[in-house]
Amino acid sequence: MSPSPAGLELRPLPFPVSVDAPDACDFLEMVRVRNEVYREINGHDDESVEPAELLPMLRRQDYEIQLFWIVILDGEVVGRVAVDLPREEGSRVAFWRIELLRRVWSRGVGAAAYDLVEATAREHGRTVLQSWAAHPDAAGPSLEPPTGFGSIPVDHAARFYLARGYSLEQIERNSALDLTPRVLAHVREQLVEAERAAVDYRVVQWFLPTPPEFVPGYAWMKSRMVTDAPAAGMEFDEETWDAARLADHERPYLESGRTLQVTAALHVPTGGLAAFNELAVGRDRTQATYQEDTLVLKEHRGHRLGMLVKCAGLLSWADVAPASPRVLTYNAEENRPMLDINERIGFVPIAYNGAWKKVLS
Repeated sequence: MSPSPAGLELRPLPFPVSVDAPDACDFLEMVRVRNEVYREINGHDDESVEPAELLPMLRRQDYEIQLFWIVILDGEVVGRVAVDLPREEGSRVAFWRIELLRRVWSRGVGAAAYDLVEATAREHGRTVLQSWAAHPDAAGPSLEPPTGFGSIPVDHAARFYLARGYSLEQIERNSALDLTPRVLAHVREQLVEAERAAVDYRVVQWFLPTPPEFVPGYAWMKSRMVTDAPAAGMEFDEETWDAARLADHERPYLESGRTLQVTAALHVPTGGLAAFNELAVGRDRTQATYQEDTLVLKEHRGHRLGMLVKCAGLLSWADVAPASPRVLTYNAEENRPMLDINERIGFVPIAYNGAWKKVLS
C-alpha cells in the first residue's frame, strides 16, 4: 500500500436519480473533471459529454457492476476512479481507469487511487486487471506490444503501469474523418464499388429502439464483438446477448437523447444480418460523431461488407447530423482489414491508446 498524501479523499460516488437531484453535486463535479482531463490529453473537446447524457450510461448495472469514486485533494475534486466488473458467470476480469488533472500528478494521488483499484478487484475475486490509457506522441524511448503493431512513448502513464507490473498488450488507434462535401463524394464512390462486390446483400438501417425483426440478428452480432475483434493478449468474457440485454444496452441512448444509427448488411438468400456499423452523436448534433461498433461476421467476410455498411452509414448520417464536423473511431492497430477500410474512406490517425494488463497472484 502506498501512503496517501495529506488532504486526499477517495469518496464513493453513488449515481443520482437525475442531474437535478439534491445529491447530484458529486456526480456533476465528476463529469466536469472528466471533461477537463480529456481536454488536457487531447487538446480538443470532442470527447466531452453532458452530465444528463452520461448518467444513464453509468446507471446500467444488470450486466456489469460499475463502481466510481471521486478524487478530492485539499477539498477540490481533481479526478475520478472507476472499476467495471462484468457479471458473466466465472468472470475473472476487472476493467479500471484513473483520471487525474495534470496539476496533481506525481504527488502520490494516482498511487493511492490504484491501491483502491487493486483492493476492489481482489474483494470481488477478480485476478485479471485491464486498463486503457492515452499516450500522446512524444520524443524519447518507446514501447511496442507483443503484437508487433504500433508503439507508444514511455511517458508518465506508461511508467505508472510498468511500475505496478502491467504489460502493454495492444495499441489502439484513434482515427478521425472530417465530414466535408469532398469527403462525402469520395465515400459515395466507395459505396458504389462495395455494392458491386456485395451482390447477395442489401443495406438496412434503423434508429433505436431496434425493430423487432432485427433484434435476434443484431443481438447475435453484438455478442460477437468480444470474440471476433482482435484482442491481442487482453481477456474478455464470452457474452450472451438476447432481446433483454439488447434493450438494456439501448435504454441509456433513448433516455439521454443520444442518437444511434445502425447500418447493417442483410444476406438476401437467408434473410440474416451479416454485418453492422454504428454511428452515434449526443443531443447537440453539432458535436463530433462517434463510430462505435463495426463487425462483419466471419462467415460473411470477403464481400466488402465492412466498406458497404460504413459508407452507407456515413452518407445517410449527412442528413441525420449535417453540422457534425467529424467522425471519431477506435481500432486495434493490428486490425489491418478494418484499418484498410477506414484509410480508404479517408480516416487519418490522430492519437494512440495503450491496452494494459496485469494478472494478480
